[in-house]
Parts: sequence; structure tokens; C-alpha cells
Amino acid sequence: MKEKLKFLGMLSVLMACFFLAASAYAQDDAAPTLQIDKTSLNNGGVIKVTGKAPAGKPVYLEVWAADKAVRANFFDSKKDEKTGQIPYVFYLTYDMPAYYKIFVPVDQKDKIAELKKAGKKWKYSEAIKELGAEAAYSVPAKMQIDRYKASIMASIIGSRGDLLDPMDDKENKKRSMQLVKERFKELDKVLSPDVVINPDGTFSAEINIREGLAPGKYNIVAVCDKNMKSAPAVFENSISFPLVYLGTAGTSQNILWPFLLCLVISVFGVLMGAGGGFILNPILVSLFPLPHTIVAGTVMPTVLFSQGSGIYNYSKIKFINWKLGCSIGCAMLVGGFIGPKLTELITLDQFKFAFGWILMVLAALMYWQTTAGYLAKNKKEQAILKEFKKRAEEAAKAKK
Repeated sequence: MKEKLKFLGMLSVLMACFFLAASAYAQDDAAPTLQIDKTSLNNGGVIKVTGKAPAGKPVYLEVWAADKAVRANFFDSKKDEKTGQIPYVFYLTYDMPAYYKIFVPVDQKDKIAELKKAGKKWKYSEAIKELGAEAAYSVPAKMQIDRYKASIMASIIGSRGDLLDPMDDKENKKRSMQLVKERFKELDKVLSPDVVINPDGTFSAEINIREGLAPGKYNIVAVCDKNMKSAPAVFENSISFPLVYLGTAGTSQNILWPFLLCLVISVFGVLMGAGGGFILNPILVSLFPLPHTIVAGTVMPTVLFSQGSGIYNYSKIKFINWKLGCSIGCAMLVGGFIGPKLTELITLDQFKFAFGWILMVLAALMYWQTTAGYLAKNKKEQAILKEFKKRAEEAAKAKK
């Protein structure tokens, strides 16, 4: 009997030890938890994140705009290393978060510095792999992405090309990374070494939400691996006038500066017989954080205002040749179908390069045509200038 009781006692001790070990093991593999110090921001600010993860595990923070999505596109025109052929495939999504960023452990700072040495040739997929952050990359990977087999003829008739079959999850994730880079451009905007991890598994980070981002709700999730993620913490970013959210661009902008800029540009633009779009376009791309496709599309309708008032005033002083204007207007009507589709297929750098050369050539041509030698040799040009001066004087007298 004593031996039986002794055996049961030992069995009870073993079972207790087993349950304690199992409990400790489960605690080690528990999902991370996190807390934030505030739930609202006014046009950006700093969110302090603290939490607990299993000891020895790396912690990544995935942060994204939860209720603001924008369009992103990417044109694959590089030669495939395996096949040697150029795909000419256009990728398009409307589900890109207006803000997306992964915060990695601070000990990854040197790796990020090394990745930045690649300049504009950095690759998001390689950066994610190098930093061990594949498990933290989840939200963009689920975007719906359409792809089109593009061609010059399709662009001419105003089409993106033939819609191809949907991609599998692996290919969709790969293309989503290219779209993330195309949307946010700079490595610092999508990756940052800010997570401090302690030996006991506690972690902290200061997340800087910069000014000019989209208003609305943002989510923060702590990730250790693909099976260990925290529940999302939610905060809200708000803006107020003169900041205005530009939905198609996915950013907030102080509207007063573009307003004053356009006022000045329209004066000079109409003076040169245009709406000012050729001046406004490169300035907006250079001074404001707006995609070149959005700038090109936005400038088109805005110049109608300056062109409308300019047409009215030029017609009053009889400076318009309607036959010539309507004739070349038909050519511009056709060009208006081709231009927008070609804009989708070029990068920001290609856009700036082409626009810059066009402006330089036009500037050189206009300067040459104002030199004394040119005017002296071109009597027809002189006659036109005299006629314009005469009409202007007649119009001024008629007003008096």
C-alpha cells in the first residue's frame, strides 16, 4: 500500500512538472501583444508603441492606412534575364494603402544603410528578405492586381491592352512588392529601424507619422513570424483646412501654395498663348509630393480656366485665327487620346527627362527667334509683330 501511494505521489509530481513545462512552452510561443500611447494625431506626430513578445524572437511592426487606398501601377519593360524577352506587361491596383511601412529592429540599421547605397535601383523584395521581414509583409500582398499585355497600338487607341488571367498568390505577392516601390519610391518611406527589443521579449518603438499623410484610421500589428501576430492597435490621423486630402494622390496638401503658384503661372502662361500647364506641370512634380500621373491628369482640366478666360480676351482684341486654331485643334484632339495612356507606361524619372528636354528645346528655339539677327533676316516675322502692335493700339483706342 505504501509503495502504491509512493508511486501515485511521484506520478502527481511528474504530471505537475509536465503541465508547468507545457505552460511555459505555450507562453514562449504566445502571440505578441502591443499598446500605443495615443489613439489620435493631428496631421502626423509620434506614436509610442510598447509590447511583449516571446524572448529571443525578432519583432517587426507593420503599419498601414486602414481606410484610405489609392491607385498604383507598374509597367514591366525590362528584359527578362531568363527568357531574354521584354514582357511589356502593365500592372495596376486600386487597393494600395495610402500609407504603408514596416518598422524593423534597430540592429538592422547597418543593413538598411547598405541597401540605400543602391540608390534608385534598390529592390523591395530583396530588402524584405535581407531584413528577415517577409512575415511582416502581408497587407499589400493581398491586393487585387490586374495585369495587361500592353502594346503601342493599344495605347494609340486609348487602351491598356489585353487583360491577362489572374495571378496565383506567390506571383501576386511578388508584383505587389514592385507596386509598393513604384508607389512610395524611397526605401526610407517603407522601411525603418526603430524597434528596440529587450532580452526578456519586451519591445518599444517610436513611430513617426509624417505630416501630409492621409487622414483616417491606421493599424499597427506586431509580428514575430507568420504564425505569431498581435491584434491590431488602431489610431486616427486628422487634418484641417488649409490641408485638403487628395484622394487620387493619397496625400494631404496645403491648398494655398498651389493656388498662389497657379495664379502667377496663369498670367505668364496666357501671355505666351497657352494655359500655363507646361510650366505648372514640372513645378508641381518638383515641389509637391504628387505622382507625375496625377499631376499630368490634374493640370489638364485646370488649364481650361485660364484658357477659357484667355480665349475670351484674345477674341475681344481680335488676335485669334479661328481657321488655323480649329485645324491644329483636331490634331491635339487625337493626341489627347494617346498622351494619357503613354503617361501610365513611363516612370517619374522618364517623365522628368522627357519633359526637361522638351522645355530646353522650346526655350532655345524661342530665344533664337528673338535674336536681332533672326528678326532682321525674317521680314515676315517683323510684319506679324507690326500687325499685332497695330491691332493692340486699335483695341486700346476703341476702349477709350
